[in-house]
Amino acid sequence: MAVAEGVGVPAAAEVLPHDGRKPPALVKLSYSVGQVVESGYLAMNTFVFFYYTAVLGLSGTLVGTALAISMCLDAVFDPFIGSWSDSVRSRLGRRVPVMLVGAPLTFLTLGMLFAPPSGLTPLLLFFWLTASKMGVRAFASMFNIPYFTLGGEMTDDYVERARIVAWRLMGGILATVAINLIAFTFFFTGEIGLQRKEAYAPFGWLIAAVMLAGALVSCLGVWRYAAALPRPTERPAPMLPRLPGEVREIFRNRSFRILFLSMLMFTSAAGLNAALNNHTFVFVWKLPPGTIQFVAYALLLGITAGIPVTPLLLRRMEKKAAMLWGFALVIVPWMVLPTLRALGILAPTGYEALWWMLSTSLIVGLGSGLIFIALPSMMADAADEHEHVFGTRREGLYFSGLGFAGKAAAGVGTMVGGFALDLMHFPAHAGAQVGAVIPEDVVGKLILAWGFVPAAMSVVGALIFLPYAITRVRHTEISAAIKVKRAADVSAGRSS
Repeated sequence: MAVAEGVGVPAAAEVLPHDGRKPPALVKLSYSVGQVVESGYLAMNTFVFFYYTAVLGLSGTLVGTALAISMCLDAVFDPFIGSWSDSVRSRLGRRVPVMLVGAPLTFLTLGMLFAPPSGLTPLLLFFWLTASKMGVRAFASMFNIPYFTLGGEMTDDYVERARIVAWRLMGGILATVAINLIAFTFFFTGEIGLQRKEAYAPFGWLIAAVMLAGALVSCLGVWRYAAALPRPTERPAPMLPRLPGEVREIFRNRSFRILFLSMLMFTSAAGLNAALNNHTFVFVWKLPPGTIQFVAYALLLGITAGIPVTPLLLRRMEKKAAMLWGFALVIVPWMVLPTLRALGILAPTGYEALWWMLSTSLIVGLGSGLIFIALPSMMADAADEHEHVFGTRREGLYFSGLGFAGKAAAGVGTMVGGFALDLMHFPAHAGAQVGAVIPEDVVGKLILAWGFVPAAMSVVGALIFLPYAITRVRHTEISAAIKVKRAADVSAGRSS
């Protein structure tokens, strides 16, 4: 598909002011379907971590190193994707062409991630994991970064932005439910459950196909609206010379730095907790295999409850307040059961532990829902502030920063989880033994890494977030100033 600059773009679309438009429901519905790519990618990370460490027996250090390498690639690659999508000119707009490149390549590399050739040595298995993981991260970014950016561009209304994020989050919840339902209904069944080695390859390819289908449906549903959105009129300079200056420029914005770093800490904490979920469910809390999926559903139910609640809250409170409530609702549940277990007060297993897992996940999900709706909306507000202060639009780079921070849930958190397994001397092949017994000292360390450490990381994220200062009133002033400037630019363009 051609994405050449200046091809087939109506002049009016180039200079049309962003005048408070709101996308119709069908566009928002189509947009929400595309969330299957990110949500599917994140959901599959919990399976791939357990698969490579507990089932295939690859050391946690090697798995963590593979994830660290792939995350370093993200740090370099994501700004290029954001800047690229900022500069595209096509009949489909700026974002959709890049999304159409990333979707099929994500399908291919995700399938390969779950289908390593049999008989590989640990070193070759490490190389396979590293290469396929790098591919998945890079190509998922090619879809997700312009996809997130498009959500911020659909409107400049303070509350409508939160509604669009809510639509997207609802699509992600449905995708995650579907993935877990497929996993535990058709692939990881019976007493063996997640330890069924031969189920991982067909499961991976099937979910990759579902993600591709969702991506294509989303692109088909949003491209007309996306093509009519306003875009810069000036032809951009070549990417390589301009990109370092653009990256320095966005980090000069204090609001961006706060949102980026707080999101990085929170998603890293969530990633660590999620990476060790299956290990604790199987070896500590000893949940029956068929019940593990319900813990994920409780988390998603909590997030779902936050979807209608958050936009209502934002009519009465600032986004900053909603974020801080979200942090509190995540931190406290992560500490309660590990504290009781460490003090010897409560050590539930089986169905008794299930109720604790369900209630904890429900509350964490509610807090996560507040965060995951408010934060992308605030990032779009910060991009407006950037245009107001620096005179340039950098949505692609802003959301590449958000995307990178979000994927730390599958990078930093999972990497730390891998290193932690080796540090606590977790038995390498325990996942291949149904009913394996883990030494009590390892169990204690596993619970610490699963609960207390993510809670502490989230506290740091909340402290980083405290100085954020774009209020409703401040954003209204920024939007008004931007509209005045754009109107002046349009008049100047017509007179010339």
